[in-house]
Amino acid sequence: MPGRGGGALPRVAFGFAVLVSLVVLFVPASGVPTAPPGTDKVVHLLLFAGLAVTGRWAGFARLPLTLGLVAYAVVSEVVQGTTPLNRSASVVDGLADVAGVLLGLLAWAALARRTR
Repeated sequence: MPGRGGGALPRVAFGFAVLVSLVVLFVPASGVPTAPPGTDKVVHLLLFAGLAVTGRWAGFARLPLTLGLVAYAVVSEVVQGTTPLNRSASVVDGLADVAGVLLGLLAWAALARRTR
């Protein structure tokens, strides 16, 4: 699986991950299901880990992908806190996003080492 990437399947997987993230991050508060405390942090972590892994699989270079995903994390929290979505901005959610990016990049690097 790891390699140069850029084929159709990796790009579709990344596109799907982006679409899922848009729904999860920008659905109005009324559409967010109730869950035990802390569940949202796990969702943020896994969501951004998925974006990082599929982004690397799709062939995006590590640094531009990382910078783009961190910017996306910041912007998503600002949008949640400043629009009529009735969601709140959270520094901790943003940190979970960044941790997810790092986790995804580490997972991709580990997969790449195993397949060489």
